Amino acid sequence: MRQTLASCRQLLGIAWRQHRGRTITAVVLMLAGAVAAPLGALALRSATNAVLAGQTRDAAVAGVLVAVAAIAALTFGHFAHIAYYELSELSVLDLDRQLIELANGSGGTGHHERPEFVDAITLVRQDIQRFDTALQSLLSLGGLALAMGLTTVLLARLDPVLLLLLPLAVPPLLAGRRAEEVLERAKLATAERSRVAMGLFRLTADPAPGKELRVFRLRDEVLRRHRAIWTEVTGRLFRAHLHGTALRAAGQLLFAVGYLGGLLLVVREAVAGRRTVGDVTLSIALAAQVSLQVATAVTLLTDLHRMSGTLRRLGELRTMVRSTDGPDPDHRAPDRLRRGIELVGVSLTYPGAHRPSLSGVDLTLPAGSTVAVIGENGAGKTSLVKLLCGFHRPDAGRILVDGTDLRRIPPQQWQARIAAGFQDFVRFEFTAREAVGVGDLPLIDSTPAVLAALDRARAVDLLDRLDGGLETRLGGGHPEGTDLSGGQWQKLALGRAFMREQPLLQVLDEPTAALDPQAEHALFERYAEHAARSGQRTGAITLLVSHRFSTARTADLIVVVADGRIAEVGEHDALIARGGLYAELYRIQASAYS
Repeated sequence: MRQTLASCRQLLGIAWRQHRGRTITAVVLMLAGAVAAPLGALALRSATNAVLAGQTRDAAVAGVLVAVAAIAALTFGHFAHIAYYELSELSVLDLDRQLIELANGSGGTGHHERPEFVDAITLVRQDIQRFDTALQSLLSLGGLALAMGLTTVLLARLDPVLLLLLPLAVPPLLAGRRAEEVLERAKLATAERSRVAMGLFRLTADPAPGKELRVFRLRDEVLRRHRAIWTEVTGRLFRAHLHGTALRAAGQLLFAVGYLGGLLLVVREAVAGRRTVGDVTLSIALAAQVSLQVATAVTLLTDLHRMSGTLRRLGELRTMVRSTDGPDPDHRAPDRLRRGIELVGVSLTYPGAHRPSLSGVDLTLPAGSTVAVIGENGAGKTSLVKLLCGFHRPDAGRILVDGTDLRRIPPQQWQARIAAGFQDFVRFEFTAREAVGVGDLPLIDSTPAVLAALDRARAVDLLDRLDGGLETRLGGGHPEGTDLSGGQWQKLALGRAFMREQPLLQVLDEPTAALDPQAEHALFERYAEHAARSGQRTGAITLLVSHRFSTARTADLIVVVADGRIAEVGEHDALIARGGLYAELYRIQASAYS
């Protein structure tokens, strides 16, 4: 209950921040509409007694009051809806913003590797769309509380015994809460399977996988798996709903017995001449209202409890993100590297993994150097890149930037001094200028800067194939958008990697898969030239990650990664002469191209 009350305050606070005037208007209208029903019942008793007594004028006045109360009860909630509808829309946008900040506001990405984070964020994304229902429930519950208070006073004046209807309202409320807890557990238990099912649906709905689905005739197989998972998920949720319905029905049945007993009591008193017909009418109206109020309260509290769970998960997401951030940094990123980056006993294990991706790594990357990282798939190359970029913190060991532990440098500040092209690059459906310019956001509108970056990436020729040049809208998601081939998207991603002029760390993490070996080699030569200039200006370290060993020959230092450890470090000629793992892999690949 304490959590639900805290969530109510949070919901009202969110609405208040969006628009105070609309919040006040919605609250006033909902309260006025709620008290109209019991006041109408009171006016109905007066009208009944006046009619039976032949008091025409009093009966007419009371009848008008009944009509006014009925109109207020029926329409004020509708007018309140006009006020809180926009509040709900604005609040959903605010919650979306919070969710985006939670997912991407941290410098690290470690929380994305945690299954519980992915499950929680999936459920929150689904549930925040129901904020309008939760806000309506909160406002309605406020009016309901006021109406129940007024109803209690009227029942007490009519017959104190009728107050027993109020404690009888507790079992339905408790049963409703228990039912929601049952459903909440079922939703959490099926979150992972639901996510898998949605992934299968996207696989069939997105155009990119369509070719393989057809060639390998996978449609029926994907549908079979999707159907099996949804059958499993919906079956468990159905059983939870069934359980919850039984709990709610039991609570409502207990109240119904008390409700019937209260009515029989008042009718007996009227037959005995101790109550008027108007009292009977009032008791029937109030008892009916209490019944409706209890049923409504169960529904409203269910909605609020559900949103309470959503807001609680939002808090848990914040905690998860903070837990991956570590202590507050207290150093600034250097203006230039003088010594370089040193890894001392560094290890990294991803959440849920049974073995470390990197273990006991000792490595020195001198300032101003170009370093090639070589290794087979799964060796740990990308994990090394993630650590150097500050996306993950090592489980053990330290990463020193000119002698300062990287943990002590704000990750966003460090990442602002990184230029990077990744293997899993993003296809930004912006204009071509923006798709490249986001690599250095302050220069996104600078045509010379964007063209220079494309030139360094050997991608200026791409503009000749775009009708609007830099202003061409990209992507099939826009009616006027131009879709690109994989290689064209990759060239834009490489252009982004060349946008920053004065980085401290430059990374190319296998971003050239769509290029042939000759084009990749030519690109890396251009990148090496840019790296040399950056090294002179800022002492920048350039990291080249590639499967193609011909690229490694241009590097000042070659790092060979195998099974999560550093197998060899040195220059090309020295490593060949040593005859170790690098020499063996180099000969195997060279023979494939001969």
